[in-house]
Amino acid sequence: MRLFAAVLPPEDVLGELAVVVDRLRRLPGAGRLRWTGRPGRHFTLAFYGEVGDDLVPELSERLARAARRTVPFPLALRGGGQFGRGRALWTGADGELDTLRQLAGRAEAAGRKAGVARGEHRRYTPHLTVARSREPFDVRPYLAALDGFTGRTWQVTELVLVRSNLPVSGVPGERPRYQAVVRLPLG
Repeated sequence: MRLFAAVLPPEDVLGELAVVVDRLRRLPGAGRLRWTGRPGRHFTLAFYGEVGDDLVPELSERLARAARRTVPFPLALRGGGQFGRGRALWTGADGELDTLRQLAGRAEAAGRKAGVARGEHRRYTPHLTVARSREPFDVRPYLAALDGFTGRTWQVTELVLVRSNLPVSGVPGERPRYQAVVRLPLG
């Protein structure tokens, strides 16, 4: 199964972001972007890719240890950024970013220690993807619109192991489906 570890913002925080995303979707050229749906909006801590069923219990236990070693912390959605010359448009984070980065490092280490094959290591940049493009895209107007955005601060209290089910129908606009495999309390 295709898995990743994540922090999931509460529904009301996603609602605040949805209001901003609705405005972004009205900007010229927005139809060329693939917008993430509310269920797909999360802070990925570590992406594991395809993980064999036999490794899931060990991965879950190691993630539980990582979660127990991390105290709950405040976080908020804030501003925006992009990767890959506009291929990914995202909103960032504000709050205890050092703790978020530490949790991401622990989630990555948990996967490695559980025997999950990993690709290249990248420095963790806290972000929640709101749209993607298959080709470079000028996102400057979108970044300007996200610049003043700050969502409500909430307390991160859990790490979630999430299963990602990719679209298989080939129907345009179909989105991945996400399912929480296990929710692990912090602290």
